[in-house]
Amino acid sequence: MSFETILYDLNDGVATITLNRPDVMNGLNAQMRAEILAAIKQAGAEARALVLTGAGRGFCSGQDLGDTKGKPINLELTLRDEYEPMLRAIYDCPIPTLSAVNGPAAGAGANLALSADIVIATQSAFFLQAFARIGLIPDAGGTYWMPRQMGFAKAMGAAMLAEKITAQQADDWGLIWAAIPDDEFHDHIAARAKQLATGPTQAYARIKQAMRGTFDNTLGEQLDLEAKLQGEAGSTRDFAEGVTAFLQKRPAQYEGR
Repeated sequence: MSFETILYDLNDGVATITLNRPDVMNGLNAQMRAEILAAIKQAGAEARALVLTGAGRGFCSGQDLGDTKGKPINLELTLRDEYEPMLRAIYDCPIPTLSAVNGPAAGAGANLALSADIVIATQSAFFLQAFARIGLIPDAGGTYWMPRQMGFAKAMGAAMLAEKITAQQADDWGLIWAAIPDDEFHDHIAARAKQLATGPTQAYARIKQAMRGTFDNTLGEQLDLEAKLQGEAGSTRDFAEGVTAFLQKRPAQYEGR
């Protein structure tokens, strides 16, 4: 499939989606949202890890406010019909997803980044919930991700004060996995993507399911879920290979099966 607003690359099991509208800091328009959705589905079918990043000096500036061409925008309809399918596709993606935040991530762009399983940013990047500056609330999953990842108090402050959260703050507060020096970022992302793409894919899928279940389950329900998922993981070829490799004192060669 050919794309106009994003770049899609598949190499050694890693699918990379690059938001490619650098002239508007990769602002999200209707076409880009549709292309991201299609690319995520494609990656889920043919890759073992997915990286989402941006072209140029930023990750994503959020909704492209110039995309409406002066016409009123139905925000509820846009969120339901265009953002929700894209975000659900990332959330439900059967392979590990990694946001490589190469620069500023603002508004819906920040929350697009936060929807991935793992978020890694350059030290120079920042996250900005800019919505209150124009009389809106955080959307694109912002009110879901932020309280869960950095706590209610920090999330409320980020939403209402609409101030920049530096990559280091995001790291310290638990919003992201790590903030990496800019000159090390590219190599670090490549190494992490390779690690995920060569890892136990079936276990990763069940890790996602188990971790997400904990917010709604009682202890007993979560223990039951763990037992069920562990039973499934224990029947995979990856588990057999992992045990064999451990006993033979060699690196495991996972196939994702």
